[in-house]
Amino acid sequence: MAADLRFLAARISAEINARPDQAKAAIELLDEGATVPFIARYRKEVTGGLDDTQLRNLAERLVYLRELEARRDAIVESITGQGKMTDELMGKVAGAETKAELEDLYLPYKPKRRTRAEIARERGLGPLAEAILADRGREPAAVAEGFITADVTDVKTALEGARDIIAEAIAENADLLGKLRAHLRQAALLKARVVDGKQAAGEKFSDYFDHSERWATAPGHRALAMLRGWNEEVLTLTIEADAETASPNKPVERMIAAAYEIGASRPGDRWLMEVASWTWRVKLSMSLSLDLMRELRERAEEEAIHVFARNLKDLLLAAPAGSRATMGLDPGIRTGVKVAVVDGTGKVVATSTVYPFQPRNDVRGAQIELASLIRKHNVELISIGNGTGSRETEKLVADMLAELPAPKPTKVIVSEAGASVYSASATAAAEFPDLDVSLRGAVSIARRLQDPLAELVKIEPKSIGVGQYQHDVDQQKLSRSLDAVVEDAVNAVGVDLNTASAPLLSRVSGLGPSIAEAIVRHRDSEGRFETRRDLLKVARLGGRTFEQCAGFLRIPNGKEPLDASSVHPEAYGVAKKIVAACGRDLRTLMGDSAVLKSVDPRQFIDEKFGLPTVRDILAELEKPGRDPRPSFKTATFAEGVHEISDLTPGMVLEGTVTNVAAFGAFVDIGVHQDGLVHVSQLADRFVKDPHEVVKAGDVVKVRVVEVDAKRKRIGLSMRRDDGSSASQPRGDSRASQGTRPQNERRPAAPKAESQGAFGAALAEAMKRK
Repeated sequence: MAADLRFLAARISAEINARPDQAKAAIELLDEGATVPFIARYRKEVTGGLDDTQLRNLAERLVYLRELEARRDAIVESITGQGKMTDELMGKVAGAETKAELEDLYLPYKPKRRTRAEIARERGLGPLAEAILADRGREPAAVAEGFITADVTDVKTALEGARDIIAEAIAENADLLGKLRAHLRQAALLKARVVDGKQAAGEKFSDYFDHSERWATAPGHRALAMLRGWNEEVLTLTIEADAETASPNKPVERMIAAAYEIGASRPGDRWLMEVASWTWRVKLSMSLSLDLMRELRERAEEEAIHVFARNLKDLLLAAPAGSRATMGLDPGIRTGVKVAVVDGTGKVVATSTVYPFQPRNDVRGAQIELASLIRKHNVELISIGNGTGSRETEKLVADMLAELPAPKPTKVIVSEAGASVYSASATAAAEFPDLDVSLRGAVSIARRLQDPLAELVKIEPKSIGVGQYQHDVDQQKLSRSLDAVVEDAVNAVGVDLNTASAPLLSRVSGLGPSIAEAIVRHRDSEGRFETRRDLLKVARLGGRTFEQCAGFLRIPNGKEPLDASSVHPEAYGVAKKIVAACGRDLRTLMGDSAVLKSVDPRQFIDEKFGLPTVRDILAELEKPGRDPRPSFKTATFAEGVHEISDLTPGMVLEGTVTNVAAFGAFVDIGVHQDGLVHVSQLADRFVKDPHEVVKAGDVVKVRVVEVDAKRKRIGLSMRRDDGSSASQPRGDSRASQGTRPQNERRPAAPKAESQGAFGAALAEAMKRK
């Protein structure tokens, strides 16, 4: 096992830009049950400072390599059991570096149904195949005459049997398969064609009705689009070996000929060349095309999962508005606008439903109700979901706020992605058993403005909707990747032990759903936790779990000041030595940058805690409990364009980046259909990766360059090279915010019956307590 661990560490270290001893230490910690956030934050001395990205890559690669080793062992056992293992074959199996190489080697020994080649051998045609290969100067037909029997009635049958035997040998030649696969990866073409009669039904795939590009360079988003069209039977997809078509001069056939030293002049060579061509067409072309199609999907899925994970991270780490009373509005037209008011802790204090739109058109009643709730609960923020009816709802709120005296709440448009999923979930039912499903969504919309991380962790990551062809990728890999992003985000921010929900606690290092529920039950029955050590009183939470989770849990204003920081309890002794050396009380020292910057961290190194940990402690004492998320800034939506038909090329609008893909960024500009800023339009310079320029949540100015209402496509640009005012993103904005330019038109909305009467009624509502 030790040798196996060293082998794995050596392989992985080269891939993650680390030393073998670092990789080995990390693998050992992972095998002991440590989590990536814990290792990255609190075991820097052990791993030599591997960061969370390196550790995530290590963990993912470790899964693959261990699967590879398990498959290698199974193949060795199978071949050995057949009595066919040789030293040469064992060397090849032991040296295989990928699953594909292993399967190529195993192919001749893999149990299979009775093949045509096996039937030919049973008829005594094995020696014929060997004779043709050995003596190329004779006509194969003449050689075959000597193998005619009762089972082999003529020369044609004999030669077909010999062909089947040789073709099977070619198709199971691992070295040749490796070379052919490598050639195809370089030279193959990916071709898409529309299925006859599917042009109208598959119009969304029209870009690929007659499409061809190199397999090696096909971008992931195009590959997934074509594969979806293939699955929906709109497109046919083929892999062509190369541009050459004239047999026998195809490179693939020449490679087969070279592997068996097939020339062109001798009778046997000419027959063998025909066999090589037949084997490629009938056996190898299809199997290798399927291999490449699978590799293409895996490559595209990996890219899509990476994009989804990066966007999800941006959303989770978006700026929180903080502990401020917030009104959440879940827009609806016929079914009404659902309203929920939560206090600064996220507790629901009021719910309602108003009907300002058709068929009731009760604008006045709706605005009076909202104003009354704002006054009664001292609402500071109004969070409006960005779904259907959001622009009309925003206008309703804007008109109401115009009539209110200062201070007025700030309205913000937020993404409501996943709110409906949460509303109908078991988590929401347990949290709000007496609240209607429709109103739960309004609560979620309000809370995700206060703290997006705390609220979004309640929703399955795949339902948050920031992916690229997310339903087309390997769901197990996607879930594993997204769960890792959520875990990293939660632990990077830290969690208040006394206010966190069970779903949030379950994402803390070392905890899971059952322990998180146990913590909440203990908190409900015994009261708030006064110290981190109190966690050990929770049922089934032992020392190992405490070690993993304690540093990520916070207790503000507790008995132990360090419990409010990210300093791990195991290192409290070091922190207190620093405090003593400064001659100050801990509470007064925390936050005193001038004093802490003068401390020499090397004075506090001991045999357990090295320089990285001491430096982390000093940084934490300097800014205790610091939140890595940006400061909350609102972006005000101005009056907006209502429908895609209102857009015209040349308009300069302001919007919010909702999603970033490999090919560009999607921007919400207020027409219920995000526009696309292609990667080539993101800046006045070459941009390889859109994330270099924008991230989900950025507020950007864009110029409309193309509108295709029929296909619901909007082309946008952020380039300035034509002298327009399109600009780069405004940083540190809420992930779910957006703004609209001042010169946009407001969508029409029903008018109140009497503005004077309404003003009086609104003023009366504002007087209510």
